[in-house]
Amino acid sequence: MRWDGERESENVEDRRGMRMPGGGKGLGIGAIVIALIASAVFGINPLTVLGLLGGGGMPAMPGAQQEQSGPAATSEDTRFVRVVVASTEDVWTPLFQQAGASYEPPRLVVFRGATPTACGTGQSAMGPFYCPADRKVYLDLDFFDTLKQRMGAPGDFAQAYVIAHEVGHHVQNLLGISDRANAAQRQAGEAQGNAISVRVELQADCLAGVWAHHSQQAKQWLQAGDIEEALNAAAQIGDDTLQRKSQGRIVPESFTHGSSAQRVEWFKRGFAGGKVPDCNTFAGSR
Repeated sequence: MRWDGERESENVEDRRGMRMPGGGKGLGIGAIVIALIASAVFGINPLTVLGLLGGGGMPAMPGAQQEQSGPAATSEDTRFVRVVVASTEDVWTPLFQQAGASYEPPRLVVFRGATPTACGTGQSAMGPFYCPADRKVYLDLDFFDTLKQRMGAPGDFAQAYVIAHEVGHHVQNLLGISDRANAAQRQAGEAQGNAISVRVELQADCLAGVWAHHSQQAKQWLQAGDIEEALNAAAQIGDDTLQRKSQGRIVPESFTHGSSAQRVEWFKRGFAGGKVPDCNTFAGSR
């Protein structure tokens, strides 16, 4: 991926020098397992459980004054992140304009260990995530090492896909899709709620593909193997692959993000056409 020299976004904030009250210690694998069990058995959002285990309390209501301001990220190790965020801005701004709407870019927060968010305490153990309450993407850069070394998904475009997926959740938020999905989940049972979550996540994968399509058209910056990197990353973080590695068995009814095959399929669909209407994961019966 030829990204050096491309425009860098100013919507990236570096909180790695800040300390959380209580030390801001990260959570281990045991906490993650507890969160996943609570999600599967009781239908509790795993982010909520992780926030409680990390001492962050319940997620804040929208508008709560929890976040801390920080300097724009200017260090060398955030250059790639700033370039990818800038590219998402360059793609989604005109796409929204073509639809007669205005795109409001999210702010990406780089942190280490833990950080306050409007959705509760953000923990490194959660992986990258989007908080709709403050419209920010949160990323601990150590996740990229995990993606490469422990998940078997190396490559800069694999990292770009992860960022674009989280920005895809921001697009869903702006379009009102997130609110409708959340409302449907509140009326649904556990299995139905999980199914809705899968459709939301697969749509974000598709929207990441839409970004990749248009960014490649504009920049011609992809190199041989880049798309394969993104597809491999999508496959490695599929629910079935993660469950097989962590517990040795697959429980489809507990899926919240989709299978590896589904994640690959929806990214490819977005990349092939570059059209948002092609990303309607809520239209099919499965």
